[in-house]
Formats: sequence, structure tokens, C-alpha cells
Amino acid sequence: MTEQVQEPQRGGDTLKLIAAAVLAVLGFVGFYYLSSWPVWSRWLLVLVGLVLGAVVGVQSESGVRFWQFVLSSRIELRKVVWPTKDETWKLTGLVMMVVLILGVFFWGLDALLLALSRHLTGQGA
Repeated sequence: MTEQVQEPQRGGDTLKLIAAAVLAVLGFVGFYYLSSWPVWSRWLLVLVGLVLGAVVGVQSESGVRFWQFVLSSRIELRKVVWPTKDETWKLTGLVMMVVLILGVFFWGLDALLLALSRHLTGQGA
């Protein structure tokens, strides 16, 4: 069994994460602050801020762990067995039938309870 020991973050890692967040936020601030610039260049500024923030963030210990998580998630995603088109259509039809049957059942139950409550309260006469 593999045990992972959580080590406290070093001060440099915290500074890297703060710098990454500041770079990403500066991209958005620049988008609104530089409203006289063309829209395409403002969006490019946002994109550059996000990319630089991601690059700086991945350099931290948390960023490295996050990237390892992303890579292992991709490996697990390749193991998924997706249903065939025929299976998908059959299951979709089954779900629709169950929804229809339950809809009719609850409509009938609602009508029965409505009639019963009107009879008991004397409002149905």
C-alpha cells in the first residue's frame, strides 16, 4: 500500500501561487482598464495573463501535484468502456418508457388523492 505524507508548503511555493493568481487577475484587470484598445488585443491580454499564471502555478509543488493528477486522470479516462450506439438507443428508450409509466402513475395517484381530499372536505359536491 502506498502512503503519501503531506508536507507543509514552503514559502517559495506560496509566493509562486500568489504570483500565478496575480498574473491571471492582471489579465482580466487589463481587459477592463485598457478599454480603448481593440477587443482582440484585450482578449489576447487575458489569454496571456492566464497562460503566464498557469506556467508560474505549475512550477509550485501544488501545481506539480495538480499536473500529475491531470495526467493520471487521462490514463483512467482511457480505461472507460463507452456504450455502443445500439446500447445507447436501447437505454434511452427504456428510460423514456419508465418516465412515461411513472408519469402516468403519479398523475393517476394525484387525481385519486385530489378526489379523495375533495370528498373528505366536502368541496367536491
